[in-house]
Amino acid sequence: MWQKINRNINRKFAIGFIIAVTIFFVGFLTSQFISISFPAFPGFPKISINIPSLPAISLSPSIPKIEGIENFTSEEDFRAYLQKSELGYGYLGGARTGAGQPGWTEIGVLPSPFAEKGAGIGGGGEPDRISTTTVQVPGIDEPDIIKTDGKEVYFSPTSYYGWTVREQEAIPPLPTDETKIVKAFPPENLSIEGQIDKRGDLLLIGNSLVILSGDKIYGYNVLNPKSPQKKWTMILGKQNYLVGARRYQDKIYLITSTMINSYHPCPIKPLSVEENTLEIKCADIYHPTVTVPVDVTYSAMIVNPDSGKIENTISFVGTSGLSVVYMSENAIYITYSYYESIIRFYINFLKEKCSDIIPAWLINKLEKLESYDISDTSKMTEFEIISEQFMASLSDDDKLKIENELKNRMDDYYKDHIRELEKTGLAKIGLNEFKLLATGNVSGQPLNQFSLDEYKNHLRIATTIGGGWGLIGGLGESANDVYLLDSNLNITGSVKDLGKEERIYSVRFIEDKGYVVTFKQIDPFFVLDLSDPKNPELEGELKIPGYSSYLHPITKDQILGIGKEGSNVKISLFNVEQPQNPTEVSKYTLDEYWSDILDTHHAFLLDEKHEVFFLPGSKGGYIFSYMNDQLRLTKAVSGIIAKRAIYINDFLYIIGEDKIIVLNEMDWSDVNELEF
Repeated sequence: MWQKINRNINRKFAIGFIIAVTIFFVGFLTSQFISISFPAFPGFPKISINIPSLPAISLSPSIPKIEGIENFTSEEDFRAYLQKSELGYGYLGGARTGAGQPGWTEIGVLPSPFAEKGAGIGGGGEPDRISTTTVQVPGIDEPDIIKTDGKEVYFSPTSYYGWTVREQEAIPPLPTDETKIVKAFPPENLSIEGQIDKRGDLLLIGNSLVILSGDKIYGYNVLNPKSPQKKWTMILGKQNYLVGARRYQDKIYLITSTMINSYHPCPIKPLSVEENTLEIKCADIYHPTVTVPVDVTYSAMIVNPDSGKIENTISFVGTSGLSVVYMSENAIYITYSYYESIIRFYINFLKEKCSDIIPAWLINKLEKLESYDISDTSKMTEFEIISEQFMASLSDDDKLKIENELKNRMDDYYKDHIRELEKTGLAKIGLNEFKLLATGNVSGQPLNQFSLDEYKNHLRIATTIGGGWGLIGGLGESANDVYLLDSNLNITGSVKDLGKEERIYSVRFIEDKGYVVTFKQIDPFFVLDLSDPKNPELEGELKIPGYSSYLHPITKDQILGIGKEGSNVKISLFNVEQPQNPTEVSKYTLDEYWSDILDTHHAFLLDEKHEVFFLPGSKGGYIFSYMNDQLRLTKAVSGIIAKRAIYINDFLYIIGEDKIIVLNEMDWSDVNELEF
């Protein structure tokens, strides 16, 4: 029928062509969007997955069925799913970041769980006070370049080209394959005690040091730090990648991704431990019942740190790219970003806004195409064919008028329906039995893992909607929401439209309060009352210059914000004792363009006993006091490429790429120094 349309086609047909072209253009824009990638912060293997629909599963046959999820029955079944999938434009492949900031998957830190025992600065014996890696949830450790047991410090330095701060002369890169074992306590005995010829992010579990090094993971016995013994080696297979890791209750949780071979998608072999290869069969890989774009298979697993043995696994298909993983003491929450059907969105737009200019038969034809059991890519191809056939029938006048009509009507429609298109799916995997417990979804995308938090059987999640390229080109209007979901991931309440036309830069949930920072030109700091999951409310708001990209609770009524104002690092101390009227009680601007704290929460250290915190900079390390609601620079340490700080008793160890400097926290005098 379409071949018979001639150049004298009437104006209503011309409108249909423009619609088709517009929809195809949307597909093109979205396909460009998914190619965006953002750098991960150093010192931590990204725990971030992008799964475009309801993932999940346990290998246990006793696990109840979850609606929308099933396993592949065979390799042929997997291939058939891939043919329908045809990875295309139906997902979002990038986590949101603040403008000019690196991509974050994790920020924030909670106070050390170690009790303060008032230890003095005595020399020997067991230390009474030991700091831990700054993590999101106390008791759930995260890989980092520094670990300590209170006596030894295990340090895996990053490679560094450039200039030393101390000598201002060129230096060669530091060794890339070496983890240093430093005798740290007592500080007068500071010395290099041993080393391992491997480097990477570290996890310390008892006497086992685990090194995550690219496509290999090593387990070492460090009972004798002078002579560490390798116990096991884990090697990722070809086209397999380590996505992330956690340690909880003396077990390691790993997530890997396997690029899908469209000819032989299963079984997959993610890794091997010594000579034992983990093989996951087709029937043990799960997928959503609806066809969605996929290009990888993700596998989550529990690993014994002493032997490297794999104790349990979950595998499911998904898409490569960035997403967020949040882990509580009860569950792992996986987020995955995707678009609802853009074609369906446009059909609804035509029905609601364009019924006066669009013939009903044309909308019906589009609805028929949208209902076909084919991939979105194939549907878009069909639209392209239609658009090419209509091209010769359009006059320049029709094109110009319809382009303007569609744009103006879509701008209004998009503002009213912004939450119907861009979605984040959620999967909840219980830790006790390592099985899928629930799935759900909210509008928008989370910034990082601190956009999620579990409290009293409810999940809170903050998202940004829109603010990308928009549907017709140009920047779309953005909005920011906070959703509360019950244990089954059903939405119970929400607070919407925080900082309209801005984007979320940082989030922190503390008990029944939520703190959100959005930014465009100023920094709105929002305080939310989340005590009633069915009726969360915005309590207060504060607008100040710059932005905070890191939020840390100092006390119940004090929140520390670290970010930037102009080109300098800015530190703000907020008082939230009166949630309806939050105030910035103190502010300090550093003569620093950058701090690693803007890239990873692991670079931050809080010492509650001495009421100080540590902040690394490009020129050295900084120790700030927050006593009496005032930020004061207590100590600046130059001559070191500062990366981290830890405390043992009342000694502060500033650890840099080429040295360690030890300070006495009682008077901030120098105690000892060790050059590598």
